[in-house]
Parts: sequence; structure tokens; C-alpha cells
Amino acid sequence: MPDFRLIPSIDELRQRPAVRELETRFGADATLQALRTGAAALRREFATPGDGGMNAPGPTDAATRIEEAAAVELDRLFRALLEPVINATGVVIHTNLGRAPLAAVAIARVAEIARGYSSLEYDVGRGARGRRDVHAETLLRRLTGAEAAAVVNNNAAATLIVLAGLAAGREVVVSRGELVEIGGGFRVPDVMAQSGALLREVGTTNKTRAADYAAAISEKTALILRVHPSNFRIEGFTERPTVEELVSVGKKCNIPIVEDLGSGYLRGTAVRPHSERNLTRLGSNPAEKWKRITQSPVADVEPAVETSIAAGVDVCCFSGDKLLGGPQAGIIVGRTALIDPIRNHPLMRALRVDKMTYAALEATLAEYVGGRAMTTVPVQRMLQMTADEIDARAVALAVRMNRLPGWRSEVVDGVSAVGGGSAPGVELRTRLVAIAKEGSSADSLDERLRRRTPPVIARIEQDRLVLDLRTVLPDQDETLAALLADV
Repeated sequence: MPDFRLIPSIDELRQRPAVRELETRFGADATLQALRTGAAALRREFATPGDGGMNAPGPTDAATRIEEAAAVELDRLFRALLEPVINATGVVIHTNLGRAPLAAVAIARVAEIARGYSSLEYDVGRGARGRRDVHAETLLRRLTGAEAAAVVNNNAAATLIVLAGLAAGREVVVSRGELVEIGGGFRVPDVMAQSGALLREVGTTNKTRAADYAAAISEKTALILRVHPSNFRIEGFTERPTVEELVSVGKKCNIPIVEDLGSGYLRGTAVRPHSERNLTRLGSNPAEKWKRITQSPVADVEPAVETSIAAGVDVCCFSGDKLLGGPQAGIIVGRTALIDPIRNHPLMRALRVDKMTYAALEATLAEYVGGRAMTTVPVQRMLQMTADEIDARAVALAVRMNRLPGWRSEVVDGVSAVGGGSAPGVELRTRLVAIAKEGSSADSLDERLRRRTPPVIARIEQDRLVLDLRTVLPDQDETLAALLADV
């Protein structure tokens, strides 16, 4: 018969220094429950028939085992599933890794607003209740040229509330080639059904003409919806009307044009060299660098928001955390007469954003208005990096790794991806650090890096683990090197 007196009591365990430290970190109640769980597990093991009882631990060993079990349980219970990671995949807008990292000014603004009270729904000038939907509107109007703007929690929500506010119970004309599905099962027809709008398909998968839209318009038509196929391309025997052609159809038939742009590309992203001093800030060969800056790698495949508004599109919606490089948000811009019913729709309360989103969004937009986004917004900075700029950091990391016993590193050519369903087919030339360790396969090394704190997320190409420093923040280089050495 096992002697359970060899197992210390909970009160005795709580007097031990290690357990007191657990109580300080995790609280008395949680620690007490973890100790009870650990003690119960040890009793079950002690009572197991066979040699378990014969080799039962003594009081000191039992206390240590319970302590350790409690520490593991508490760590598992309190560990946050949402944690920072180092993105070494080279995918700039990585949906699985949280899409766009925020600019430093946006992070500081969020902290400033979050730590206390704010004027979220208070008009300081009038000393009375205000409206939260006015935040960021002035900046969005200036950047896009739109008359009005509203913000909801993501672009799927923006599409939903635009359709619900402007077309519930009526037909929306959409090209068959634009009935897209993006990540997470978001399908345009499904969102349209939820909004109460009626889908009216026109054209074919590969060819839709302006005349197809015009022929489908009737007294039941509420609007024409144009969807940018951001995460795929149709090539070959294709045809699609330009924005200007579609606007012309809308004006002739008095039907609003709504465009879902998805990625939120703003063309005015660079620091404009108004002076010789600003040109100097661009480094060596500033004229060449300025030419590269103004020729964004996504410009040829991603329509700019301000271009669509200038062409006469009545309402545009797009994401805040893709090419814009801000927080998750769905941004709606357009004519006041159409934004107002969207702003006043009952769904707005369910889809509205909080003070921290507005804080991050306003700070990000201010970088665009100030002409600093190219250097201060991480997504923009990463997209503009040249392979030569990345090469210098890659070589430095490879040299450090080759000094460690058992490691082999080399710098090789490769490509980065824009990601996030933006700019499909656009490849960004880069330099990769290919790493290997004696006795470890690429898969096992990848797993071990993912178990570091913070986890390092890399990619495997041709049975080699490669790191793309385009998406590693510069101040993470030292941390990355230390984590690799620790493996």
C-alpha cells in the first residue's frame, strides 16, 4: 500500500521559495490549483500497480516534481498565443503573421491614446458629445481627393456595409471575372447575399465589356461593383473595361460606381525632394534613388485609390493593413451623398473601430501627408529595398554564422513577395542567407527556429533553410543572429 504521507501537503509546498516565486508571477489562486493538479498526478503515479509504489519518491523529490509540474502548467496557462515573431520569409504583407507591422509613430500614438481617456466620441471644442466616425477623415480626404470617408474593422466589412447601405433589396451588377474568393473563404457573392443586395452577373470569366454592364442596368439596379482581383491574374484572351469606361456607363445611366480596391495603394508615398537637403537624405546617387522611389514595384499592377477617385468612381473601399501599412481597418472613401447612408447604417455600430485603431491609422496617414511614408512606414520601406541594400545585411549575418562550429552559411540570389493578396506575380529581387547546421535537416532546423523566443519564421527552398532579411526589421538583426547561435 503506497504511503501518501511521503507527498508534502499543499501548505508545506507553499512555503518553498520556488513556489512563492510562482505565486508572485501567476497569483495565489492559479498557483494553488496548479499545485493540487501536480500533487494529484503524483498520487496517481504513486498508486499505479507494479514497481511504481516500490520506487515512490521521497518527500523532497516529490516536492520538487510537484513544483516543476506546477511551473509547467502555469506557464502553459498564462502563455499568450499571440506573440511577436521574426518574419524572415520575405513575404512583406504576410497575412498569417499579422500583415503590416506598424510605423514607430503609430505605435507611440497607440500607447499614448490607450493609456488614458481620449476624445473618441467627445467634441472638445463644443464641450459636448461628438462622433467617432470623424477621426482620420480629414487625412483620408486629403490623400485620396474624396469628399468623405468612413472606417470599419476590415475591408470585408467595408464591402458588406457599402452594399447594405446602398443596395439592399436591389441589384448590383458585377463581372463574372470579378466574383473572387480571397483568403479565409471571403467570397464576393456570399458577402453580397449577407448584405441583402442581389447579384447580377455580366460578361464571362475572361471577357467583360462596358456594353455588358450597360445592357444589364434596369430600374432594379442600385450600383455597379468593380472588384480588383488582387490575389490572382487572368492572362491571355481577356478584356476588362477601364475605370473611365465604367464611370462613363454609370454617368449615362445615373448609376453609382463602387470599386473594391483591396490593397489600398496610395501613389503619393515618397519623400518629395523639395530641396537639395532632402535629396541628400536619399543617400548616394539621389537622382537614381528618387527615380526608383517614384516607380513603385506595385504601381503597374495595383490601382491607386486617388486615381480611381479622380476618374469619377463614386465609392472606393480598401484595407488599412496591406499596402497602406497601417492597422487592420476597412476604409471607405467617396461622395458625401453616398458615404452618409453608409455612415448612418445600423451595421456601422457593429463594424466600427476602436480608439487604438483610429490612433494607429491617423498616425500612419499623417506620415503619407507629411511625405515621410517611404522611410517610416515599414511596408513601404521594405518594398523599396534593393537587393544591394539587403545584401550588406545578409553578408554580415552569414559571416557571423560561419564563425560558429557546425554552421554553414552563404548568400544567394532570390525573390521576395509582396503578399497579402497584393500585386500578384510581382517579384522583388533579394539576397537570401541559406543556412545549414551539421546533423540537422532543413525541416528540423526550421522547427527549432520556430521554438525560439521570439520564434523565427523562415522558408525552405531546394531543401535549404533560407532567411530573407527584407522582412526582418533592421533592429532585429542582432536578435536573429543570437537566436541562430542558440540553436
